[in-house]
Amino acid sequence: MLEMSRTFQAVIFDLDGVLADSEPWWNQIDTELLAEHGVGYRGEYHRNVLGVSYRIAVEFYKNVFHISASVEELMRRRGEIATDFFANHVGLFPSAKTTLEQLVEMNVPMAIATSSVSASAHPFLDRTGIRSLFSVVVTGDEVQQGKPHPDIYLLTSKKLGTSPDTCLVIEDALTGVAAAKAANMRVAAIPDTRFVDPREYEKAADYVLGSLSEIPALIRCVSAAGTKKDVLR
Repeated sequence: MLEMSRTFQAVIFDLDGVLADSEPWWNQIDTELLAEHGVGYRGEYHRNVLGVSYRIAVEFYKNVFHISASVEELMRRRGEIATDFFANHVGLFPSAKTTLEQLVEMNVPMAIATSSVSASAHPFLDRTGIRSLFSVVVTGDEVQQGKPHPDIYLLTSKKLGTSPDTCLVIEDALTGVAAAKAANMRVAAIPDTRFVDPREYEKAADYVLGSLSEIPALIRCVSAAGTKKDVLR
């Protein structure tokens, strides 16, 4: 059982659906991908691939739609299409940059751990002007096993030089929540109510928030609780 009053030493953000308002675009990305293989897709399986690695997503589509192309080819092509969308269409959530700047002022080290590949994630971070706010960026092509496995979060905490149990992870997908919990981290979930029911997150995550703007207050609250507990010892 984690000691919930322990202060956070770092915050690790998922990218898709947390900082980047990308989830609506993923239906279009996958529609374009699947159309190349004769599949008429309307986003009906969005929840099945929400927050998972590229490999898990394309394996799902390959099996459901009986696509003959290899997993590697589907992953490559999905990455190409996603790179174009992230370069030209996807934007930040309204409160993202302000929240990140507040955390910088609070001297909270930050990282990104995303299932997206480097070719789409890094140009997006540069275009939106937030890359310099993060000490570490880890993308899905840097780990063997994607979310819901803990690998990407463990690698990120190692690069940050922090213990996993002192990290706060910000996630929007249950698969990402599961990955962070498997890494022995605490998780604040921000469910996108356009696609999921927030009640499904109440047992899985340590905290369920309504928006990114609530994160600084959460960190201050946990820090104050930890300080008070230390004084009482």
